[in-house]
Amino acid sequence: MEESTIFTKIIRSEIPCYKIYEDDNTLAFLDIHPVSSGHTLVVSKTQAPYVWDLNPMDYQNLMESVKKIADRIKEVLNPDYISEMIIGYDVKHAHVHLIPFSSPLDLQRLFDTHKPATNDDELTQLSDRLKF
Repeated sequence: MEESTIFTKIIRSEIPCYKIYEDDNTLAFLDIHPVSSGHTLVVSKTQAPYVWDLNPMDYQNLMESVKKIADRIKEVLNPDYISEMIIGYDVKHAHVHLIPFSSPLDLQRLFDTHKPATNDDELTQLSDRLKF
């Protein structure tokens, strides 16, 4: 049996998160080290190392949730763009990053690994706004 990932622990509510969406197959929550305000992780509840390791149905469920959450981010935050990124090396558990942005410079922050976590109040307020 595979060791539980941090995302599996979040799915099981063993670790808290700033949840904005959940269904039977996926969970979406705010990234605590956001590239921009509203940076969201959409996670498959099936523990697979990479998105491409998911079976076709789990992959489809994940991508349907990604679109639903991106639409919600656009509706609530009104960014110029939303980047969809599958990075894969950060946590070996199938997930997609949704990153709202207005300028290409916003995305350069993705590679700043020394930035502090966003404060709890800001994440709580934002997750409440995006929740549905």
